[in-house]
Amino acid sequence: MASSLVIDQNSLTDNDRELQVEFTAEIDGDDRDFAVKYAVLKELSGDEPEDDALELFERFSDEIVDVCAEAAMKKPSASLIVIDEGDLE
Repeated sequence: MASSLVIDQNSLTDNDRELQVEFTAEIDGDDRDFAVKYAVLKELSGDEPEDDALELFERFSDEIVDVCAEAAMKKPSASLIVIDEGDLE
């Protein structure tokens, strides 16, 4: 697993058109762009992310950071790393 992944809290965006939360994170000294699909938030919380996607993201950020770090290692050249329910273990 990557040594560290730190989310830039100022970059968090709820993209309700694409049904995902988008952000930039620093991982091993490099900035990477991520998108976490609403389906992941629903899977983690059991609730449909309607007007509270960012709140759900924050509540489950520890789990999301782990999944994002693992996905970043699997997709080292991706310009945008999209996390969907298939990335959950």
